[in-house]
Amino acid sequence: MYKRGINKSGERGGSLIEFTVVASGFFMMLLAICAGSNLYFTHNVLVETARRGARFAVTQAATTPAGSTRTTNGCDTTGPAVTDIKNYAIYGNTAGTGTNVLGLQPANICIEYNNFGVGKGSASVRIINFTFHFAVPFIDRQINMPEYRSTQAGENAGT
Repeated sequence: MYKRGINKSGERGGSLIEFTVVASGFFMMLLAICAGSNLYFTHNVLVETARRGARFAVTQAATTPAGSTRTTNGCDTTGPAVTDIKNYAIYGNTAGTGTNVLGLQPANICIEYNNFGVGKGSASVRIINFTFHFAVPFIDRQINMPEYRSTQAGENAGT
């Protein structure tokens, strides 16, 4: 009687097909983990940018002459230190030089004052209208990030 071998001709290449199915699932999962990590990193950078800007904003004069009380409705565009605060929030210095990791623009930074003066009130910095772009091949997805806000008391307001 004739016996066929274990490797039947109809089963050739089965291991290769199984490997491609498993490997493609594994690499898709690995890519998703990397994309999620990048999104989480972006979230943390935006939170820190808002905090850094608010800490710097309360040490700057909000009016000229310094010492007057200031309250703004919406984003401040006329304060004497607005450009410095935006540069400090983004770059970590008032000159506006250095690395901008996320491509954050000064237009994404909003500074607000609430009864702000020496020893009173508060200053807030908000990150607005920032769009996160997924860096995943074949997926063109953009996420509008929520508004990030940090508020500091005016106890340390500059004079």
